[in-house]
Amino acid sequence: MARLLLLDDDEALAGPLAQYLARFDFQLEAVTRPSEALRRLAEQRFDALILDGMLPEMDGFEFCRRLRASGEPWQAMPVLMLTARGDLTDRVVGLELGADDYLPKPFEPRELAARLQTVLRRLRFAPAPSAPGRLSFEGRRGRRRGEAQAAQHG
Repeated sequence: MARLLLLDDDEALAGPLAQYLARFDFQLEAVTRPSEALRRLAEQRFDALILDGMLPEMDGFEFCRRLRASGEPWQAMPVLMLTARGDLTDRVVGLELGADDYLPKPFEPRELAARLQTVLRRLRFAPAPSAPGRLSFEGRRGRRRGEAQAAQHG
């Protein structure tokens, strides 16, 4: 069962959305303030974050930017923005700040479930980070240093 954290100041959204997403094997926990979300992220493991754009304390765009720059274990967690700010500029900015997907409100719950499944499927099949070391393949040798690779003809 995938665990989701919903950060949205609309308290009426959480209950019905949690019931609906449970049909797709998602467990939803909800918070209404960014400070509360950060506390939950530090205490528990979540598979993805559903993030509203308009929040108290700071907007969702700034929260996403800070999350990605945090250096914390959850910085790579998938983020799906779910917000009434749905014009093209807002969608592009949300994605550029680190959201993995963006769904404007009003939304269809089935589409949200499908988008969450897609984001989590991509994460499951992402290649594991490679470790530094020697590489050999078909007459070539190389050394991997971080993300850069230099190959030599052998």
